[in-house]
Amino acid sequence: MKKYIIFILLTSAFLIPCKTEKRDPINQNKIIDIKSIKPLLPFKGKIVFQSDMDGDNEIYLLTSKGLKKLTDNTWSDEYPKWSPDGKKIAFTANPKGSYEIFIMNDDGSDIVQLTKTKHNAIEHAWFPDGKKIAYTIERRRGIFRSYKLWMVDIKTKKTERLLADFQGSCALPNFSPSGHLMGFTGKRTIGWDVAIYDFKTKRISFLTEGGKSCRPHFSHDGKKIAYVSSVADGKGDIWLMNPDGSGKMRLTRRDETYDYYPSWSPDDKFIVFSSSKRNHKKRGNWALYLVNVKTGRIRLLLDTPGRELFPDWH
Repeated sequence: MKKYIIFILLTSAFLIPCKTEKRDPINQNKIIDIKSIKPLLPFKGKIVFQSDMDGDNEIYLLTSKGLKKLTDNTWSDEYPKWSPDGKKIAFTANPKGSYEIFIMNDDGSDIVQLTKTKHNAIEHAWFPDGKKIAYTIERRRGIFRSYKLWMVDIKTKKTERLLADFQGSCALPNFSPSGHLMGFTGKRTIGWDVAIYDFKTKRISFLTEGGKSCRPHFSHDGKKIAYVSSVADGKGDIWLMNPDGSGKMRLTRRDETYDYYPSWSPDDKFIVFSSSKRNHKKRGNWALYLVNVKTGRIRLLLDTPGRELFPDWH
């Protein structure tokens, strides 16, 4: 029994890079002048992300002109995602203890709660039609965690289980532009892998194996999937592959860093991601970087006193 418990603990530690982690604030009570914070590179579009630069996780908007704080409260606001039309932002917050899915306007106004769960409703993705949101439910039982996918209708707030027949844990959804494919992170036995669910055929296909890959993100043209894998350096890199799992290519090649949370630029020429030289479950200095998809060149985009995580580009 003791050996079994040790095995479970080691396995859980191994899975940390692909799981959702809550992070302790590192700048409590510090006053940050966000007007002085500018992106280090010019870019087109707008990027939302979470940061704890003011003491707890809030949602921020970054454009070429500068930074804007969209939420400002005493709880944690996390995992921002643009609606397909760029007018709304979905995010997760825990004002009453457990995490729920909320939406707001792109300027931070008109916040509406969508879910009411007994567990944590966390990382999510908009359906391409903008009418529903798929999200992850995290259930905790002591040291154990399980993850399932659900969806909520924006208008009616009605919820429904996704992939009800899948026996393992499933989390971190993302959709192809057409909407007939849903990428997700799945765990069958040990470790996490990238999988695809086809709404037309009702079939699940695993695109990676080995239990060291997660977080699929479709390009806007639907021709590529960016994802995270630790197969090369044991930490985490941004990789690319075709939607059928072929053509796998390591895009970021920095053995000294943990590169996570990829999001494509609107023209699919760049990917924004978060990176740190320390393990992401610790207090690393997470900053935002851009990588050129064609050349692989990486450049720093934003680095504040806090940790910049989960960027989403529109």
